[in-house]
Amino acid sequence: MRFAGVFAPIPTPFDSDERIDLVRLKVAVRRWLATPLTGFVILGSTGEAPFLDEQESDQLIGASRELVPTDRPFIVGTGRESTQATVAATRRAAALGAEAALVRTPGFFKAQMTMDALVRHYTAVADASPIPILLYNFTAVTGVNLLPAAVARLASHPNIVGVKESGGDIAQIADLVGSTPADFNVLAGSGTTFYPALSVGATGGILALSCVLPDACARVFRLVAERRHEDARELQQQLVPVSRLLGNTYGVAGLKAALRVVGYDVGVPRSPLTPIPPSGMAALHEALAHFEKAAV
Repeated sequence: MRFAGVFAPIPTPFDSDERIDLVRLKVAVRRWLATPLTGFVILGSTGEAPFLDEQESDQLIGASRELVPTDRPFIVGTGRESTQATVAATRRAAALGAEAALVRTPGFFKAQMTMDALVRHYTAVADASPIPILLYNFTAVTGVNLLPAAVARLASHPNIVGVKESGGDIAQIADLVGSTPADFNVLAGSGTTFYPALSVGATGGILALSCVLPDACARVFRLVAERRHEDARELQQQLVPVSRLLGNTYGVAGLKAALRVVGYDVGVPRSPLTPIPPSGMAALHEALAHFEKAAV
């Protein structure tokens, strides 16, 4: 299975009482479907997946599957702390229509998450999964680094088809590309380094930034494919200030605020996350001003 292009890890809409808001979801997804996005990911880190219980997760998968047409890849985050729970979540997601599962590294017992432990975990999940598995490495959140040597071992499994690398270490992304088969999907997870990742061989990206600026992210991908690297670098430089605000600076709350700036309404973050301060909103408006003018 090939995952090439720009995939949006969409946020989970909540209402003012922090309940899943399916009306907001429907409106937002319909708008994203009018953009060049390749496909969609739900229940990732930007979807606040750790804050949803299993019933809510299944509800969101089912509702999203009804909205996303079959010509757009539909990926669901199913990572849990235990192998058994991950297998169960992955099987449920498949039954509800997921085409692939994005499985983050367990991180609670991070000191014990050795390469062998992670290889055993992912192998067991892939063996039991009825759908392809995408590994998910997000060290800044989990405290665990799924190293290229482990990914290289896992890439030989017929049901493990790729990895999302959310760190900004381009050398690690290059190692992932170089140590895995040519048909293995290495997907960037950081909008800040999307162009460099594509330049060293990443097949695409799962980018929070693409929820806010789908056309621009898709254009970076297209420019690299057309070998128009100078244009791609210039656009990447314009995207960096926005991407930084959506990343370490404000995270999910920043993403939801940025979406409001560009006309999407996905509600509020779920507690204990809090909305960004007024200074953050000002920074977002300033960073997005160039793209707002370009859209006029």
